[in-house]
Amino acid sequence: MKKQVICINWGTKYGAPFVNRLYAMVARNITPPFSFTCFTDSDVNIRPEVDCQPLPEIDYEIPRTRKGIWPKSRLWGERLGSLSGPVLFLDLDLVITGSLDDFFSHGDPDKVILARNAAKPFERLGQTSVFRFPVGKLRPMQQLFAKDPLGIAEQYGYEQRFVTQNAPGGIDLFPAAWVRHYRYQCIPTFPLNLFMTPRLPKDARILIFPGGVYPDSAIRGGWQGREGWTLGQHLKGLFTWDCSREGGRRRYLAHFMKPAPWLADHWRT
Repeated sequence: MKKQVICINWGTKYGAPFVNRLYAMVARNITPPFSFTCFTDSDVNIRPEVDCQPLPEIDYEIPRTRKGIWPKSRLWGERLGSLSGPVLFLDLDLVITGSLDDFFSHGDPDKVILARNAAKPFERLGQTSVFRFPVGKLRPMQQLFAKDPLGIAEQYGYEQRFVTQNAPGGIDLFPAAWVRHYRYQCIPTFPLNLFMTPRLPKDARILIFPGGVYPDSAIRGGWQGREGWTLGQHLKGLFTWDCSREGGRRRYLAHFMKPAPWLADHWRT
């Protein structure tokens, strides 16, 4: 069976460099045959190996809220370009560090299977940075969402919670070791983060980067807006940075990251 990988790109936040890099990481970590499809509003400068298809059409407006981002709901329709059967969705800003093959053979091919949400370890909550679903399976969920997109977005907060609770037939979860949250599971906890380099957890296949840290920032070290800061600069920031934006000085200190140059070995074209 061909392994089908998909992603979605809209606007200018990510664009061709992220699509091209993601393709390269997939190609290095998958056993052929496979396909890589990007649903996008622009194919400019995207490498030719990527099958660029238009963003799926929808008959509702994507809601804008202070929390969640909902354009992935375009992928929930009855049709998904020219694809059929199970597809593996990957966020553009994740880092692939190991084989993807098991993501296609794990579990029932007719099930919706998500990464585990490390931000809520005591709740059975999925993370849609990485998830597999059969094309068309999520159509009832999209129909429900289309009735009141803004209301549902505000009720659930984040798209992964809506998917977890409303996917037809329920969800399964990939093994926790396969997908790791960089902030929560790679950066040492405070105060060890001040002295220890972030590490790659054993058996991790994919690292995800929700919540203010991106791979390029992680490689250089430093939180978003403070990339490349040394520990001395970070400590000086206790008096010069608006720590209240991050929940106070203790949280600000916990946000220090030493550089992780090993990430660059994976996050490349």
